[in-house]
Amino acid sequence: MKYRTAAEAALEPEPPAVHRVGWGFISLYTLAYMSTSLLFIAPLLVTLALKVNSLVGIERAPNSLALVAGTGALLAMVGNPFFGKMSDRTASRLGMRRPWMVIGLVGGSLGILVVALAPDIPVVLAGWCIAQLFFNALLAAMVAVLPDQVPSVQRGLVSGVLGVCLPIASVCGTFLVKLFTGNMLAMFLVPCAIGGLFILLFAVRLKDRRLASAEKPAWSLREFASTFYVNPRQSPDFAWAFASRFMFVLAYAFLVTYQAYYLLDKIGTAKADVPQQIFLGTLAQSAVIVAASLIGGKGSDRRGRRKIFVLIASIVYGLALFVVAIASDFSGFLVGMAISGLGFGVYVAVDLALVVDVLHDKRSAAKDLGVFNIAGALPFSIAPAIAPVILAIGKWQLRRAVHGRRALRHYRSGRHPAREACPMST
Repeated sequence: MKYRTAAEAALEPEPPAVHRVGWGFISLYTLAYMSTSLLFIAPLLVTLALKVNSLVGIERAPNSLALVAGTGALLAMVGNPFFGKMSDRTASRLGMRRPWMVIGLVGGSLGILVVALAPDIPVVLAGWCIAQLFFNALLAAMVAVLPDQVPSVQRGLVSGVLGVCLPIASVCGTFLVKLFTGNMLAMFLVPCAIGGLFILLFAVRLKDRRLASAEKPAWSLREFASTFYVNPRQSPDFAWAFASRFMFVLAYAFLVTYQAYYLLDKIGTAKADVPQQIFLGTLAQSAVIVAASLIGGKGSDRRGRRKIFVLIASIVYGLALFVVAIASDFSGFLVGMAISGLGFGVYVAVDLALVVDVLHDKRSAAKDLGVFNIAGALPFSIAPAIAPVILAIGKWQLRRAVHGRRALRHYRSGRHPAREACPMST
């Protein structure tokens, strides 16, 4: 049988007897996906920084954290498509995705345990690398469930529901860590335990897709190299979706990474008030993301279109960054963050559904989605590297403009050397 591309399938009418997933499946899938986000986000937001600070002190903590988090991000970019490829060629009686969910959860939790008990930074680095590799195996299998189980007419709805997982996981993660403040081991392991419960429940209930041994894809060095690449000539729509996500997340990474410095320098916030203002900004953004994602996902299914929502989301997010840039007080910043939540929420509602619709080959869905996830991870490594250059250019232009205005004022007041040399000048 010839495999249709997902784009071809999306354009064809659904057969009358198409199997639609029910709200029971969607609810359980959402809880498992949210739990997967919780495993990543709780350490990144709070506990990893606290652990590093407890080992090296506040002076050395930023550089040490950058080393640990940056190395983990690089491994995540490699691990996600690799384990996606392994999932695509898993011919197990337990299915294609279920084994990697369990392996990823167990291995990643062991890595988190190593981080929690680490006596120094090298051990923290080793534990975090283990956690990132195995949690990305879990994530690759979890994302692949969408094209495996959900028909095209429901992908916008399900993608929109999944879009609210990250902001909710962020709030839940910080709340759980707050409950166990002072107990480093509990702060690391409690999110793993709670998230792992829902992931295992979903893995047990999942009617997983199975691959016959005879249909197992060939394995070679060239095949391994292709794990990290999707040919843009064969899949131009996938390439455009990858590029759009990379640019969108890059804009998001700039805002998230440097908002503390923005509040201090641009708004004039006192250092003690920065955490509270970042929390309020994140809360405003997350609330709008949840609403916009649910509405946008359902709307894209009804219209049968995805690209128009990506275009609208990009325009709205660009407007939000403009509002943030011209804000003169914290209220203006909050308005900009709320608008950014609207743009980001609409984008994440259709982002995953769009790329699933344009997958070149369903047989390599997990691998291709792993490659696509690079577009979401890479900007957080690039943004800190190129931001200083952009900031330096902006400061240079600002100084040049200020110098020009001062020279003009001096000239008009008669103190400028050129005016003194020419008294008749006006």
